[in-house]
Formats: sequence, structure tokens, C-alpha cells
Amino acid sequence: MFIYILNRTIQAFIVLIVVSLIVFLILHASGDPVEVLLPPEASEAQVKELRHHFGLDKPLWIQYGLFIKNAVQGNLGVSFYHGEPALKLVLERLPASLELVLASMLISLLLAVPIGVLAGTRRGTFLDRASLLGSLVGISAPPFWIGIVFIFIFSVELQWLPSSGRGDWTHLILPASSLALYRLALFIRLIRASILDVLPQDFIRTARSKGISEKKVVFKHALKNTLIPFVTIAGMQMGSLLAGAIVTERIFAWPGMGRLFLDSLGNMDFPVIIAWALVTATLFLLINLIVDIVYVWLDPRIRHEKKT
Repeated sequence: MFIYILNRTIQAFIVLIVVSLIVFLILHASGDPVEVLLPPEASEAQVKELRHHFGLDKPLWIQYGLFIKNAVQGNLGVSFYHGEPALKLVLERLPASLELVLASMLISLLLAVPIGVLAGTRRGTFLDRASLLGSLVGISAPPFWIGIVFIFIFSVELQWLPSSGRGDWTHLILPASSLALYRLALFIRLIRASILDVLPQDFIRTARSKGISEKKVVFKHALKNTLIPFVTIAGMQMGSLLAGAIVTERIFAWPGMGRLFLDSLGNMDFPVIIAWALVTATLFLLINLIVDIVYVWLDPRIRHEKKT
């Protein structure tokens, strides 16, 4: 396991370098941040001075080399717009984003597992058909549209829940639910399909022939064998939530990394955008590592050392 984690760490370092290079090149090809920061009537001398201040007058390869040199020391640059370290700004918003992502995943898992199991064990019933119809709606509806609908219904019309900001637990319900709907629908379909695939297998028939209760057969034997593909998809979805919650954070004025990213994109704040990309990529890689470790716990026959 140690060798596996070491190899994954080296791979993660290479991935982060590639991500930083791609984002760096795309940003510098997208425009000049000095034109955004200075007023239109700024003189040529002011433009040159500001470009020199930010180091934007150097060749691109030198700029990237200096970035990597500073990044190794934990310095991802200073925000053009805020005048503060870019990494500090992103990390300050990280807890809010993680809170939203974890709440969304929790809602999805708590509802998807029992509904998916019941739908799979009661194929063709009203519950099964209703879960399929509901999951179809959840997969088809974009989260930003769901968020707007939730605000209109629960905040404007019923006035049950706040529509924006981050405060007590009630502020978390609408944004987390709007993000959870797609994952909930996806997980229900995945668990249902996996249960239907596992139930006809020989080990399930053997368990039933031993007189084990149907509930124990389903939740201890069948469900456990569906968890490896489910954990894979859940891990990928959690990683995508970190990057995909951007629009939801904007709609609900949620002070997370995604909202900071959108603001920085509008201001062409290169250091903050790169810091956001690297932090998001790091979290995604960490989630994948945790998923691989969970594999061993779910199925001891899996040994990462053999893969490496």
C-alpha cells in the first residue's frame, strides 16, 4: 500500500504540473488582464508600469518558470484584483465549497441507497416505475434550472427557506438539494441496475437456500457486491461537484470557491484562477486515492501492489 500511495503521489505531482501548464497557456491566450484593471483612459506609461509590476512583460516561458519555482514553495502568486495571496483567497473559500459538496452527497446517498435497493428488489412495481420516472427527470434537469425553481417555490412563494447566503443550516438546504438531484437520480439507477444484476447470481441463491432472511440477503450480500462500481461513480461525482458547483454557488450567492472563480474570471485574475484549478485538481486526485483505498476494504482480494 505504501508503494502504491507513493506512486500515486508522483503521478499527482505530474498531473498538477500539466494542469497548471494548460490553464496558464489558456489564460494568457485569452487576453490581457491589464486592460481590465486599468480604465480606458489610462496612458501607455501606466499600462507598461502595471504590466511590469505583475511580471506580464516577461516572455511566457519565463513567467511559467517563475510560477513553478514559487509554486513549489507554496506561493501561487498574488491576486491582481484583491492584492492578497491567491492560494489564501481560495483556501478561505474551500470550507464553504466542501460544506456544500458534502451536504449534497449526503442527501444523494441517504435517499439513493434505499430507493435503489427497493426498486431493484421490486422490479415492475409502482415504486420501481416511479423511481425510474423520477430519476429520468433528475438526470434531465440542469442543476442551475432546479436551483432557480427551488428559489421561486420555497423562497419566493412559500417563504420557507432563505434564497441566498451562508448562515445556519437552512441556508444549505436549497443549494445542496439542487446539486443533489442529478446525483440522486444517477445513483438510484446505478444501484437498481446493480441489484438486478446481482440477485440472479449463484451466491445469492446459496444464501437464500441456507435460510438467511431476505433482508439480510439483500443488504449484506447483494448490496455489498454492488458497492465497488457504485463507489467509483460516487467518487467521480464528488470530484465533479467541486468544479460543477460554480453556477449553483453564483445562483445562491454561496461564498465558495466556485463563486470566487467566476468573479476572478470576469476580472481576469490569473493567479486566483490558477490557484482554484490546482486546489480543485488536488482534491479530485485525493478523492480518487481514497476511492482506491476503499476498494481494498470492500474487497480484500484487491491488492494495489500487484497493479504497480
